[in-house]
Amino acid sequence: MTPLQHGALISFPSELLGKEFTQLLSLAFGIASLKPGGRVAHLHLPDHVVNKWPGPRLGREGLRKRIGIPHRPLICGVLKPVGLSPEALADLAYQYVVGGLDFIKDDQGLVDQDFCPFDERVARCAAAVAKGNEETGRKCLYFPNVTGSGKGIDKRASVAKEAGAGGVLLCPGLTGFEAIRILAEDRQLNMPVMSHPTFLDSFIVNAESGIAPSVLFGQLPRLAGADISIYPTYGGDFPVTQEDCRQIASETAVPWGDLKPIFPTAAGRMDLARLQKLIEIYQAEMVIVVGGAILQPRENVVTASREFMQEVEHYNAKK
Repeated sequence: MTPLQHGALISFPSELLGKEFTQLLSLAFGIASLKPGGRVAHLHLPDHVVNKWPGPRLGREGLRKRIGIPHRPLICGVLKPVGLSPEALADLAYQYVVGGLDFIKDDQGLVDQDFCPFDERVARCAAAVAKGNEETGRKCLYFPNVTGSGKGIDKRASVAKEAGAGGVLLCPGLTGFEAIRILAEDRQLNMPVMSHPTFLDSFIVNAESGIAPSVLFGQLPRLAGADISIYPTYGGDFPVTQEDCRQIASETAVPWGDLKPIFPTAAGRMDLARLQKLIEIYQAEMVIVVGGAILQPRENVVTASREFMQEVEHYNAKK
């Protein structure tokens, strides 16, 4: 990919923003997005603008307190493949907890299908996680996918809260970043938000246009209020470099108004060998999403989960 040849700093009066996150995106890359050869490389926002939005409800420190893990990389398992029944997914969630994982999230393809209704799936999985936590003394959090249309997001988030889920997963490429902001600011909900990159990667496939990964996966989710930002990591078949990952991680933590630091989250065909390399880059402050490496073979999910946890605990022991 050819790097950008020229840079320009474009300024707008802050009064144009109002209080809507959508207007920020429109100003930053509205009509300009229809033209080739332009990329949003960074958002420079003064503190009084940044502080219009409360940002992450918990952030890194709050999430660590909630799960009782003060220092080490954190591991998140995925409920997959799509097609399993609510009962099968709940059993998988239970095995993840017994295996020692810190977070569990729905696959982004799980919504409200006839074969796996949202209400039933979330109730069963939340109960399975609660059972595993009670038996092991852990505080693993379950993040069901509440992505939907309009007010359906609020309804699903409320169902998740009532069922005992520990957070919610949202895909801002489908719903808009404003939906994250609304959930993050909901005091009654009071749940951490995990941002998923579905439908966003088209912004980064060409290094000469679109939105820089550090903005798309670092600045925007944090500003909107996500506590965890998932994005594809380098080394696979995604258009993300090792330097992109470093910059994303930097933007999740650099001082920015009153916003709390959030967790960068590396994902995409993660195995133990890649885990070791990523820990060298991110150190303790990261969440690693694992799926296929734990699920193959399925009968050893607990054992495979424990192998990943042993690796991050080994890092913690060295520190």
